[in-house]
Amino acid sequence: MQESVRHDRRKLLLEGPIGPALLRLAIPIILGNVLQTGYQLTDAFWVGRLGAAAVAAVSVTFPVMFLVIALGAGLAIAGATLSAQYMGAGRQDMVNHVAAQTMMMVALTSVVFGAAGYMLAPYLLALLGVAADVFEGALGFMRVSFIGVIFVFMYAMFQALMRGVGETRVPLLIVLGTVLLNFILDPLFIFGWGPLPAQGVMGAALATLVTQALATVLGLAVFLRGRHGIQLTWSGFRPDLAYIRRAFFLGVPGSIELATRGLGPMLMSFLVASFGTVTLAAYGVGSNILQFVTIPAMGLSMAVSALVSQNIGAGNVDRAARVTMLGTVAGLVVLTLIGVIAYAFAPSLVAFFIPGDSQVIDEGVRFIRVMCLAWGGVGVQLCIVSAFRASGNMLVAMAIALVGQFLFQFPLAYILSKHTSLGAEGLWLSFPITSIAVAIVSVCWFAQGGWKKTRLTEEDKAIAEVAGQTIAEEGIR
Repeated sequence: MQESVRHDRRKLLLEGPIGPALLRLAIPIILGNVLQTGYQLTDAFWVGRLGAAAVAAVSVTFPVMFLVIALGAGLAIAGATLSAQYMGAGRQDMVNHVAAQTMMMVALTSVVFGAAGYMLAPYLLALLGVAADVFEGALGFMRVSFIGVIFVFMYAMFQALMRGVGETRVPLLIVLGTVLLNFILDPLFIFGWGPLPAQGVMGAALATLVTQALATVLGLAVFLRGRHGIQLTWSGFRPDLAYIRRAFFLGVPGSIELATRGLGPMLMSFLVASFGTVTLAAYGVGSNILQFVTIPAMGLSMAVSALVSQNIGAGNVDRAARVTMLGTVAGLVVLTLIGVIAYAFAPSLVAFFIPGDSQVIDEGVRFIRVMCLAWGGVGVQLCIVSAFRASGNMLVAMAIALVGQFLFQFPLAYILSKHTSLGAEGLWLSFPITSIAVAIVSVCWFAQGGWKKTRLTEEDKAIAEVAGQTIAEEGIR
């Protein structure tokens, strides 16, 4: 039964109509991404009841944790890309081997990052200049978050590998259950109940740690049972140095790319802050709305990545190109339509976040209406960059991120806002101009066609042979 389901799924991804295949992958991913925001919303809801210092403690921790996770995320990108290409090539043995090795690498990396972060947490908070009334809560929250890094890393890896082989419903169900559990555990750990002592802001981190640990255990159980496209055995975790070296160098550009996408908005916030509290508040609201808007585009781009990887692995390069083009057009249309809706309802959207502050509402509306009609460009670049990653062209994806964030948007925002009469509006104009420009660069780079020559499953025969010998020795075949 499971073998039949696996065969039908592979046939759909490699031979069936591209539109239904994209939808089958994208919809569960989008729903899962929406549910993931439930962790942040739940924490914000309950922590907000503790006061401004508690909210600040969570807020100051988020950028640090994002950077740590981004640094390890390159391994997930490398593992998901390789496993998907091997799945497309019909190499189930290598799919299992890549999954085991990647999970092992992620576990070791997260232990190192978690231990270092736990010890360095007080110094990081001092470096950030955290106020005395926020320091204690932030320290507890950050240290628990660093302890839980291993579960965050490993479950993210589970999701990435599942997407790579075309299975997106199982991760969705796990996320749904853990988000609901987090909503129950948050108030229990934060405020206490019966013999359970109140942990304050640290309780929110503890609730997330427990739910992420549960998600990780469930993910490993799925892999060990082998019923959804990947079969792990305990012996498969024996280090394969040739694969580890390859995955490391393949993943480093992915980590840099994700870190760049995280650092860019942080760098912009320093420039925005120079224009005062109203402008900074408007930027915060607009950024939150933009993050939510990009959820469908991110889901679509992840579906494109999985399909492109599998088809390249199977040698269907022309089909991979058609997948990318269809996904890109869909991203352009969907985000443009969302932009039109946002333009019409901008006052209501901003007022939802900051009701009663007319100055912030007016500035926030101006920000949204300046940038929203170019949101389609974000959908274009996300889908094309995901195709570059899926084909193994990690350096191209990294270059586009670096150019877009540091060589284009920030300098443009600085020049327009500081050296013209536009002022704050120059900040806002940098968003649509960058979106359109990076989208055009991405399309031109994709049309050039160099990405079609990369196929990771054939790139290094020696490594494949070493991995094959390892698998044979372990009795997996």
